[in-house]
Amino acid sequence: MKRYFITGLLIWVPLAITAWVLVLIVGTMDQSMHLLPTAIQPRTLLGFDIPGAGAILTLLIIMTTGLLAANFIGQQLVRWWEHLLARIPVVNSIYNSVKQVSDTLFSSSGNAFRKALLVEYPRRGAWTIAFLTGKPGADLLHHLDGDYVSVYVPTTPNPTSGFFLMLPRRDVIELEMSVDTALKYVISMGVVAPPSTRSKESAASKPSAAAVAPPIDPTIT
Repeated sequence: MKRYFITGLLIWVPLAITAWVLVLIVGTMDQSMHLLPTAIQPRTLLGFDIPGAGAILTLLIIMTTGLLAANFIGQQLVRWWEHLLARIPVVNSIYNSVKQVSDTLFSSSGNAFRKALLVEYPRRGAWTIAFLTGKPGADLLHHLDGDYVSVYVPTTPNPTSGFFLMLPRRDVIELEMSVDTALKYVISMGVVAPPSTRSKESAASKPSAAAVAPPIDPTIT
């Protein structure tokens, strides 16, 4: 009975969590229907709500915004809008901070979260997975002696929270692992192990991981 129960859990738990996440996302996107005038909302026209209609509307708004912002007039409107927000106290600092992070994360030319790393954290002898986010800049360069990199150490099982660290480049090891694979490894708490690309013999014969760590591209900023 216990074996059957666990087998059933292994089938239903992923499905239930997936369904819950989808319902949460679609339900949140459905709130965009309130942007429409009451007279043309599905509840007014049909007498009931259409699940997912708000999600479609949200995607259309995003796509239309991107299409308009891609031309000259749209770019001018975006600059005018950002200039207007920059004049509003508190709002300007929040907007600029969020915009810088989103531009870094979602830009196709950005280098954030492009490499999975192995770092010694939170103490010597304890290792964890981190992600390269760039290099320290501004006044930090005057206080850090040597070549440093900025890394993000996610927590388990929620990788959206974590720690930001600045570590010497020589103390981080670049992994032959994609970011997606590394995230799965973190979220699963090490249960979903990535496939090994090296034989146990070669791994056992090397003197130390740090001594043969492949260098990180120094052009990443």
